[in-house]
Amino acid sequence: MTSLQGPGRLHGAERRERDASPYPERFRGAPERSLRIGRVLRHVAGVDHVDEDLLDLIGRRMYARDEPGAALVRAMRAPRSGGGRVTMAQFGKALDEGIAAVPDAPAALARFFAQVDEVPDWVDPDLIERGAGVVRRLGRTAADVLLQLSLIGGYRFGGPADLLAETGGLSGATAMRRLGETETWTHAVAQPGAMRRRGEGFRLTVHVRVMHALINDRFERNGRWETGRWGLPVNQSDQAGTLGLFSGTLLLGARFLGRQVSAEDSLAVMHLWKYVGHLLGVDEDWLFDTEREQNVFNYHVLLAQGGQTPAGGALAGALVHGEGSLHRGRLNALRARYARARLLSMLRYWLGREGMEDLRLPVRLPWAVPPVVAKNLVASLVLGHSEPGRRQLDRAGAAFRRRRDRMLFDGGRREIGALPL
Repeated sequence: MTSLQGPGRLHGAERRERDASPYPERFRGAPERSLRIGRVLRHVAGVDHVDEDLLDLIGRRMYARDEPGAALVRAMRAPRSGGGRVTMAQFGKALDEGIAAVPDAPAALARFFAQVDEVPDWVDPDLIERGAGVVRRLGRTAADVLLQLSLIGGYRFGGPADLLAETGGLSGATAMRRLGETETWTHAVAQPGAMRRRGEGFRLTVHVRVMHALINDRFERNGRWETGRWGLPVNQSDQAGTLGLFSGTLLLGARFLGRQVSAEDSLAVMHLWKYVGHLLGVDEDWLFDTEREQNVFNYHVLLAQGGQTPAGGALAGALVHGEGSLHRGRLNALRARYARARLLSMLRYWLGREGMEDLRLPVRLPWAVPPVVAKNLVASLVLGHSEPGRRQLDRAGAAFRRRRDRMLFDGGRREIGALPL
C-alpha cells in the first residue's frame, strides 16, 4: 500500500501547509454542491450513512502517490554519469519483451517490473476475458458514458481538470488528441487476450502508469502546482476515483441508457478493471470486486471534492467544440452539427441544467436520449440473450470503434502519447 506519509520533497510554504492539515484545501470544499450532485448515486449505491473514516482516508491520500512508479521515474531522471539510471530504451524493452531481455537491468527497473509482472492470486483470467467481452458489446454506449458522464462530468470538480489544463489540454485539437489516446487505451484493455503479459492492454496500461508518474514528478518539481491546494498532481485518491469512472460509473451509466447488465457480467467488468487498477498502481484496498462497493466509494470520492474551477468549463468546451469539428465524410457539415447537438443533449441528461451551467455549456433538451434507450433495450432484451446476437453486438461495437478511430486520428495510426521524459 502507498504510504500515507505523502511526498517527501515538499518545501517551504507547502510543507507548512501540509503540517497544518492532513488534507489539501480542496478536500470537501463544496459540501452542499457535492450532496446535490451525488443524490442519485447515493440512492443507487444504497448509502445510508457517510463513512467519515473513508472520507478521512480519501483526503489524506490526496497527498499519496504511486511509490513504485515514482521510484522508477527518479531513476529515469538520474544523471547520466551516476549508476542505476534507467533509459527509456531499457524501459521499452522490458515492457515489450520482459525484464530478462534487458542486460544488466538497473535495480529500479527490475524492482518495478517485479511488481508489475507478479500476477496477484485473486486474478481470474477467464473472468477478465468475460468482462472485456461485456465492454466490447456495449459499443457506442460505453463510449457515450465514458465521454459524457465520466470524463466531461468529472470536469465539474477542481484538481484533475486543472492538471489537464496545466499540461496544455485547452485547445480543441489537443483535447481531441488526448480523448483519442484515452479511447485507444480503453479499447485496447477490452480486446481478447489484451490483459495477458504480452497483450496490448497490459502494455498500454503500464505505459499510462509511468506517464502518470512522470507527470506527477514534473509538477512536483516545477513550482507550477499548488500542492497545498490540490494535493499531489497525480495522487492515489484521484487515481482511484478515476478508475471507478471506468468500472462502476460505466455500468451505472449503461443501465441509465437502457442496457441491461447481469450480475455475472457486472462482476466480470469489475474484475477486469480491478486488474487494470492493480497495474496502474492504485492502492489495493481501493480495488473493488462488486459494483456496489465501487459505487459507495465513488460517492465518498464525490463528497471529498471541491467546487468548480474555470479549467473544467474550458476543457468541456474544448471537447464539445472538438466533437463538432471531426471529419465525418459525406455530408460532413450536417453530421458534425448533429454530433455536437447530440452530445449537448446527452450531457443535459447526465448533468442537469446546473451542471451544464457550471461548465458554461449551452443548455439543451435531452432529445437524443430516448432513441438511445430504445435501441439499447432491443440490444439487451433481444440480441443479448443469444450467442449469435452477442456476436452481432460485438461486430457492431468493433465497427463503431473503427469509425471512431478514423475520426479521432484522421486516418493515422492509433496511439497514445510518448512518455514525457
